Amino acid sequence: MVDIITRLEEKGELKYLSVIQLKEKLITNGGNQSVFTFTENLIADLVEAKRIGTARSYREVLRSVKVFRNQKDLSFNELNFDFLKKFETDYLSRGNSLGGLAVYMRTIRAICNKAIKAGSAEQEGYPFKDYTIRTGKTRKRAIPLEAIQKIKDLNLNPKAALFNDRNIFLMSFYLRGMPYVDLAHLKVSNIIDGRIQYDRQKTAEPFDIKIPEQLSPILKNFIKGKDKEDYVLPVIKRKGPVLQYRDIEWARSRYNRNLKQIAKMAGIEERLTSYVSRHSYTSIADEMGIPLTAISQILGHEKVSTTQAYLNKLRKSKLDNYQEEVIKGL
Repeated sequence: MVDIITRLEEKGELKYLSVIQLKEKLITNGGNQSVFTFTENLIADLVEAKRIGTARSYREVLRSVKVFRNQKDLSFNELNFDFLKKFETDYLSRGNSLGGLAVYMRTIRAICNKAIKAGSAEQEGYPFKDYTIRTGKTRKRAIPLEAIQKIKDLNLNPKAALFNDRNIFLMSFYLRGMPYVDLAHLKVSNIIDGRIQYDRQKTAEPFDIKIPEQLSPILKNFIKGKDKEDYVLPVIKRKGPVLQYRDIEWARSRYNRNLKQIAKMAGIEERLTSYVSRHSYTSIADEMGIPLTAISQILGHEKVSTTQAYLNKLRKSKLDNYQEEVIKGL
């Protein structure tokens, strides 16, 4: 206990702490709380905030770390560069992919950042100053405007599930690549004076999007006969964040299966998923020369650098064009 107080004094923190804050520091070993305990509390807070998807991701990573550690807890001081490298080796040795590892490591990084911000871990021990998250090659998720047109032109039975799912895909595209989970949560009350006004589920950031002319007939079809508090799409059917999350997961799984059939009918070789409309909108906007700052706002990114990294995965067609220009000189 004396060592903890001495360390806080050396760092210049002691004089700014209240009695209650000092007590919390002593209980959590000078702010270096157990990783398991902190993450479990974080998961509980996420569930309470109805961020069920994020809570599920954190729970899965925590489960994996517990297996790696044989259920033995560790402090944030022990979650260091050496730990990350050993976890990486163990994860890949089990036949898992680099893409999966990157998802896990980004989650661990987020937990570390939240722990530092909460005073449950020390900035000096931040392991990601030295550790670089490895990523594998990402499957292309964007399709060109011509492919979007093929999907739009499909002659589908209005009473069939494929008709609705094709329209959901177009709806996402027309609304700047709106994520499926946000589409699922839209209510008729979010439609205000020819615009869609809503808070994004992932970040709670408010969005205000003009309803384009092409989307109007699709929206009218979905909201026909519905009240203000009804959901626009027939996805969420139960109450409570956990049950609603399951409704969305089930509906998205069915949606992705139907998108495969839609792609085949439209003669599209690229794999269609719920993410493709978002990636395609962004890629097409980039190809049209729309400024990076505007695309960043479209995606809801806090930092332009995040958008830059996002777009770097989508610019293969530009590189192909540059390649052709060079070869023309031969």
